Amino acid sequence: MPITKEQKQSCIDKFGDNPKDTGKTEVQVAILTKDIEQLTEHLKANKKDANSKRGLFLKVGKRKRLLSYLRDKDIARYRDLISQLGLRK
Repeated sequence: MPITKEQKQSCIDKFGDNPKDTGKTEVQVAILTKDIEQLTEHLKANKKDANSKRGLFLKVGKRKRLLSYLRDKDIARYRDLISQLGLRK
């Protein structure tokens, strides 16, 4: 159920400054978004999986906090990120 190494590395390559840059806010949000998408698909098939639902809510909350931080620090990077990820339509 977690994202694969290839998916994670593609997020790092697209949003990070170097191949090992996992601490950048944009990279963290991108990885969480991939994880959230996969958990959402899992929960569509397994509606009664309460543990996965809790994990999904935790990940959504963490992504929200990271996006709030980025919005407060640099609005241009925030707007660029949400447009690239397709968030806040």
